[in-house]
Amino acid sequence: MNATYLRIDLLRQLRDVSNIMFVLLMPMAMYLVFGVSMGDGDAAVGDGNVKFYVMSSMAAYGAALAATTATGGAAVEQMQGWGRQIGLTPVAPLQVVLGKVATAMVVTAGSILVVHAAGAATGATATAGVWAATYLVSLAGAALFALFGFAVAMLFKSESALGVATGVLVLMSFVGNVFMPLSGAMQDFARFTPMYGYVGLVRWPLLEGATATEGATPDTVAGLLANVVAWVLIFGAAAVVGVARGRRRA
Repeated sequence: MNATYLRIDLLRQLRDVSNIMFVLLMPMAMYLVFGVSMGDGDAAVGDGNVKFYVMSSMAAYGAALAATTATGGAAVEQMQGWGRQIGLTPVAPLQVVLGKVATAMVVTAGSILVVHAAGAATGATATAGVWAATYLVSLAGAALFALFGFAVAMLFKSESALGVATGVLVLMSFVGNVFMPLSGAMQDFARFTPMYGYVGLVRWPLLEGATATEGATPDTVAGLLANVVAWVLIFGAAAVVGVARGRRRA
């Protein structure tokens, strides 16, 4: 039953061509604008160059966007009765959440791959180990935002849920040190936001904890992992509770 649910949900995701094209192409376009057009894109950074730094940042944002979008549409499913249908099966709320995350990761893998391919074609450089580690960390960490999108969908249960989730994601990206280097009190606050831990881990193979802000305290793997784990628990619990509550109302 769980395998059947996964197959149906994945096919539904892949049939949404307009959404798939958006989450695949938009992050790549952002990399081309902010990475390739930079005059110092070939300057050395860590074990790579500036283009790789921008590419990894845009790939992380694209992965978070793809994962959030893939699960944020669950609110519409609930309105259409899909949640009630699943509630009649032996599939537990936790299995529903994990299934959503699994299908989101398939879309996310494609989004990261497209940005990395664009980076490789335009001069982003790093060692082979950094390329592989950056891709894998980007993919694994994006599960956090699959949970985030699903939690928002279960909270709002309306067609506006996906718009709310993606809008909040943009704000989290600005506050989370994704698009521009932060400093001072803003960076201290950013360390507690969901995107900061995720993008910090994505950049770790390249920077090994160093930040783009001169004089800023370096990040540690333990601190970044603690951030991600804490938010996984928060969003995961919210998603499971939302599914269970929706079934009781049905």
